[in-house]
Amino acid sequence: MSADTVSAGPLWAAMYHSVADPTDDPYRVTVSPDRLERQLRWLRRRGLTGVSMDRLLRARAGGRGAGLVGLTFDDGYADFLEQAVPLLRRYAFTATVFVLPGRLGGTNEWDSPGPSKPLLTADGIRAAARAGMEIGSHGLRHTDLTKADDALVAADTARSRELLREMLRDLTGRHEVAGYCYPYGTVDARAIRAVRAAGYAYACAIDPGPLTGVFALPRVHIGEGDTGPRLNLKRRLHRWRRLPVPAGEYAEYAAHTRRTAQDAMAMVGAAASAAPVAAMADTRAATTT
Repeated sequence: MSADTVSAGPLWAAMYHSVADPTDDPYRVTVSPDRLERQLRWLRRRGLTGVSMDRLLRARAGGRGAGLVGLTFDDGYADFLEQAVPLLRRYAFTATVFVLPGRLGGTNEWDSPGPSKPLLTADGIRAAARAGMEIGSHGLRHTDLTKADDALVAADTARSRELLREMLRDLTGRHEVAGYCYPYGTVDARAIRAVRAAGYAYACAIDPGPLTGVFALPRVHIGEGDTGPRLNLKRRLHRWRRLPVPAGEYAEYAAHTRRTAQDAMAMVGAAASAAPVAAMADTRAATTT
């Protein structure tokens, strides 16, 4: 199947989790490195390019989404850096990894009694960002927002973004963490309001139905059993199973990211202007003591 030329339809975003040995995988969240490479090769042979959600949304806003596939990895497993990133770079693809800043270096305790898998540390998250991957939030500790009280929902969305922005501040020179991913893929109107209020520009779900929009983006689960024929079938059925994002919301996303970039530039400029003034003050202070 050739590259999608109808960018106005439902965007195509693949949902991955762990990249490791899938032998013990009761929740079907693991693909082997070999299978992931075969899937990436399948995309490449069809003229498709795997990209981060930020790049996909920017392209859609400019009418340039043809041939782009969003690649997302939920939960922030350590094997994303060890296994997925080298394969993504081999094919010149990028992806978004949604991480849990409240569980840095921990494990996927929410999947008990499934196998325990290590999560990325702060250094691992920064290494993924240096490799060209987009970092998004999966909340603080993988909490289902639809079952949490208002205070926890607000803290989960806002605090996780704050921690990630601080973690990446010196590395990237940016203060923006654009994306949020709803744990378990569950979303309701209250969760969407909280994500917007926390300053995110988009959010990923799985099958949000009538809530579909930039703050509830649909995705397709990709697993170990997804061979070429199955991927082809999923892609063909996707436009019938998922709703398209209203076109105006792509424009809103572009406007949001432009404002954020301008704010960041203004902050950098202000800091640069303040530096000489501070240096002069230090000099005067030194000469008068």
